[in-house]
Amino acid sequence: MRTSISRRRFAAVTVAAAAGVAPGRRAGAGEPFRLRCSLDTAPSHQRNQSFADYLKKLEDGSGGRIKTELFPAGALFADANVGKALIQGQVELACPGTWTMTGFVPDCDAVNLPELYARPIELAQKAVDGKTGALIVQQINAKLRVRVLGPWLTLGFQNWYSAKRPLHAFADLKGMKIRNAGGAALAWRTRYFDAIPNTTAWPDVPLALSQGTFDGLITTNESAFSAKLWEAGLKYSVQDHQNVNLYVPLVNASFYESLPADLQKLMIDLWAQNIPTYRKNMLGAQEHALEELKGKGLEIVTPTEAELADVRRHMLADQDKLVKDLKLSPEIPKLLAEDLGSLA
Repeated sequence: MRTSISRRRFAAVTVAAAAGVAPGRRAGAGEPFRLRCSLDTAPSHQRNQSFADYLKKLEDGSGGRIKTELFPAGALFADANVGKALIQGQVELACPGTWTMTGFVPDCDAVNLPELYARPIELAQKAVDGKTGALIVQQINAKLRVRVLGPWLTLGFQNWYSAKRPLHAFADLKGMKIRNAGGAALAWRTRYFDAIPNTTAWPDVPLALSQGTFDGLITTNESAFSAKLWEAGLKYSVQDHQNVNLYVPLVNASFYESLPADLQKLMIDLWAQNIPTYRKNMLGAQEHALEELKGKGLEIVTPTEAELADVRRHMLADQDKLVKDLKLSPEIPKLLAEDLGSLA
């Protein structure tokens, strides 16, 4: 499995396109299927580690009939653009966050509804593995012309972070320009705390933070750590576990359908077999990242459960209106309630 990109590779893709050969597919009989995987996080990020492992297993399990390339740090596409790239067949595999797909599938914002604010991580996984997730997957497959590979990869809890202004309480967020990854629900939440939403692609975040393009951001401990955001000035955090970020593994439908049945099954089965480990590793990486960030001087405040429950209760008063404003499917709140059941 290669993890670099070259002029020769780009030239090969250009020649293949000119010859009418779809990138990623066999150029001739007996040649391996080429699979490019695009991620915009750093190689050290646990998402990248998960996919490096998966792609190696895929190559080995296929006996070399599938050859893979992993392009990290946005070398091919930022996650914000990879959905369009999948539609156009410019990449075969990606795993963008739900927040990057809300423009195609508004229901992807369901994971950011007030009902899930500061809830245990098991609840978010229960929802995306249940009826709520099934509805979203159905729409993603149809609108992006992809196949969702299987269960979603849990990134972990998102929190508030600041580079200059100390964060002692939610009130300190007022008036701050806060970067979020995208999606109308995160912008709504930012405004709920009287802050100003900003959307910046992840590969551009370290430089933008150091230059003061925004004052702080919403992200996870692992993402902040793998991007070395303390070098860009990150100093403070309110760890409210406001929502669980999730990545959705997507395969270009034309590529998937070009595979023989045994290789299709291999792709699906390998992901299903390994996703429990990938999820566990990701959550472990979040815990490790928090300790490392503390060691780099990050000052944190953790709200009490009572404070978080009070915020959630007030947010819920706006949920029905938010569902309409975000253009979510009317059945989403009902499906979410059914998935959460007595655990909520």
